[in-house]
Amino acid sequence: MKAAIIEKPGVLTVHDIPMPEMGDYDALCEILYGATCTGTDLHLIHGRFLSPLNYPTVLGHESIGRVIEVGPKVRNFKVGDIITRVGTPPVGEYDVNWGGFAEYGIARDHWVAREDGLPRQEWDVARRNQLVPPDIGPAGATMIITWRETLSYLLRMGFCAGRSLLVIGSGGVGLAFVAHAAALNASRVGTIGNAKREEVARAAGATDYFDYKAEDLEAAASKACPDGYDFIIDAVGKGGLLDAALPFVKDGGTVGIYGIDDYGACTINPSRARGSFTYSQRHYDEEEAHQQVIALIQQGKLEAGLFLDLDNPFPLERINDAFEAVAQRKVVKALVELSQDRQ
Repeated sequence: MKAAIIEKPGVLTVHDIPMPEMGDYDALCEILYGATCTGTDLHLIHGRFLSPLNYPTVLGHESIGRVIEVGPKVRNFKVGDIITRVGTPPVGEYDVNWGGFAEYGIARDHWVAREDGLPRQEWDVARRNQLVPPDIGPAGATMIITWRETLSYLLRMGFCAGRSLLVIGSGGVGLAFVAHAAALNASRVGTIGNAKREEVARAAGATDYFDYKAEDLEAAASKACPDGYDFIIDAVGKGGLLDAALPFVKDGGTVGIYGIDDYGACTINPSRARGSFTYSQRHYDEEEAHQQVIALIQQGKLEAGLFLDLDNPFPLERINDAFEAVAQRKVVKALVELSQDRQ
């Protein structure tokens, strides 16, 4: 089968690798689509991830697969089901991070594996393998992964209806936070981002938009939300971004860094804030937000078409073009077609 392989830092290629092998609790899936993740994928491609990499490695974690065969102990998946976060496990000489940009992959029936007493390390990661209802198309379903991560993070911070949010960053993750806040009936949703992204940010639910290059950014943000925002999230994780936004947090508010650009090296000066605030160290758990994300999609409150060009996916062979399209801001996220047979 074909897969997108990081051969070494800066080198992403597509070539054949061995098919994955199934276990008793596994479902073999044809992977239909994957979406690019500017943060994780680019850090992996350029060898700047949070942990050391073993090369060659199969890229991709925002993938959707269709079950074509099930193992003898699988009870919760059946042939034809659409599953999130499908990826190939390590095969032959190839490691994986998380192996989603491949033609075939494995989903694990983690519910049964847990019930049967398998060690947690054998089913915990597989909790990301969740069912997608038939009324949600597999191309748009690639957004479920980003939406689950960001919704879980936002709710763990304590965000709720009637609160205000300022998001730093206008990429896929930043816009996901905007969309969630709007769906949760935020009082205001501000975004600091690239001027070219204002239209899509407002379509996602932003009430305030600030060009990060604008000289009057501080005055504009203070005018839009005079008392400050209840929550601020740095969706980029670049050193200095959250620190520069501290004057915009409300006294008693909460801030957090979600992005990983300068992971572990970001600093803030608390005296820049107008009062006391909480720094949130919350992470996220995809599984806990899955059903709520599905409900928001079905209610029309999360629209994959704002993030992806659903009608023009990139074939796997052109995955480098997909990342280039994101880099040039031609798309928010790029959709990659991994299987030609989707009937």
